[in-house]
Amino acid sequence: MIVLGVDPGSVHTGYGVVLCNGQKFSLVACGLIRLSSNQSIADRIKIIYDELGAIIAEYNPQRLALETAYVNRNPQSALKLGQVRGAIVALTMNKGLELHEYAPREVKYVLTGKGSAGKEQVSYMARHFLNIQEPIKPYDVTDALGIALCDLLCDAKGGSPRRGSGSRKSARGGWEDFVRTNPELIV
Repeated sequence: MIVLGVDPGSVHTGYGVVLCNGQKFSLVACGLIRLSSNQSIADRIKIIYDELGAIIAEYNPQRLALETAYVNRNPQSALKLGQVRGAIVALTMNKGLELHEYAPREVKYVLTGKGSAGKEQVSYMARHFLNIQEPIKPYDVTDALGIALCDLLCDAKGGSPRRGSGSRKSARGGWEDFVRTNPELIV
């Protein structure tokens, strides 16, 4: 199974392509689509659409995992992010891929066992799962890899640990829950 994870942004969009073969994860490709805030939002959306389309054509993922929108203090930024996400959703549907969406806290919880984990922790765990020693920068890229890994880990477990439960996992005991539900991932 190949999953394309996307951390959307109107200036920086991170992507990560991850292959899962059994219980082994491999990095296929990752990078950052850099845009200029001097470009119109329409031009930026077209570039994101075209570049992600080329990545899909090259690596042929079966699914696209996308981070859900988060509430931002700046309404204009939130609107632009919504437009970018809409273009990515349209691209996913046009290419016939499955679309899975994950909240940032959910990705953090699945990867680290703690929904309030920092970007450094997500980066560390993404590199751990992919057996990568050297740092990957910027965090938009490791976030995208984390989103792809979250999708693959949730798929292996039959869905997200938070979906359908109706209750929020406590930050206390997060690691205990993670270890109990993912014993094969403990080194």
